[in-house]
Amino acid sequence: MQAWRVHENGEPGEVMRLEETAAPTPGAGQVLLKVRAANINFPDALLCRGQYQVRPPLPFTPGVEICGETEDGRRVIANPALPYGGFAEYAVADAAAVLPAPDALDDAEAAALHIGYQTGWFGLHRRAALQPGETLLVHAAAGGVGSAAVQLGKAAGAKVIGVVGGPEKARVAEELGCDVVIDRRADDLVSVVKEVTGGRGADVVYDPVGGDAYAKSTKCVAFEGRILVVGFASGAIPTPALNHALVKNYSVVGLHWGLYNTKDPEAVRRCHDTLTELAAKGAIKPLVSERVALQDGAAAVQRVADGVTTGRVAIVPEGAAV
Repeated sequence: MQAWRVHENGEPGEVMRLEETAAPTPGAGQVLLKVRAANINFPDALLCRGQYQVRPPLPFTPGVEICGETEDGRRVIANPALPYGGFAEYAVADAAAVLPAPDALDDAEAAALHIGYQTGWFGLHRRAALQPGETLLVHAAAGGVGSAAVQLGKAAGAKVIGVVGGPEKARVAEELGCDVVIDRRADDLVSVVKEVTGGRGADVVYDPVGGDAYAKSTKCVAFEGRILVVGFASGAIPTPALNHALVKNYSVVGLHWGLYNTKDPEAVRRCHDTLTELAAKGAIKPLVSERVALQDGAAAVQRVADGVTTGRVAIVPEGAAV
């Protein structure tokens, strides 16, 4: 089979190599999956750089989220078990964590449903307890993680403010359903949030960016607001001023969705059922901006790493679609 492999750490466009290699052999409790579509996540870039919390042995194949096909023909979504990731024609996954792909979504959309939407649902509902009528501020609203949070926030009955960088991403955020869109390059984020909330601020902040995004969020979070720390795509990990959280009476809430797979896997399955129902109703639909061939995988991962894409980019191996 063909697979992208990383033999040394570095930028995805430089260290990912498309090679002919043997199909992986599933271990105990694992299944072999034919890859129908592989969604590109920012952690794939971090894996290539050697900066992710998981560091698989070299060489490895990136790709942490796929829609695949079992040997008996079932269409499923899964997080491949590294080092045999999803940027290949075949991958392996833990059988217990494989989930049915929603009928309402095509392969690329189904591949993009899992990590971003699970993170969004657990963050907004289980960690931040978002309520109908509250205001949700979403950073990087046109990106893969942010676009999922926007859709889930709207489905929950929240007023959604999306923060983006540039007019093209602003158009995407509007199309996703944001009630208000802030271009951080042209607008004063703090002033706009206070203006559109009547001075109250945002009840929940969804922050996969960190750095300056977090700093500005603390200036426009509401009384008893919740700032959800989801990731650090900016590369800058903020240091919260706890005295400020005390004085303004807001919460800083961390979310590492991957822990639920080991701590509470049944909650992950229940969440998947909820997401499947929302997809069937048309309330959520992953925004897949590009579908690229396997041979173009490295360049696509680099674009995601550089932050120039919108929504999700999916790798679709030749002949994968049935």
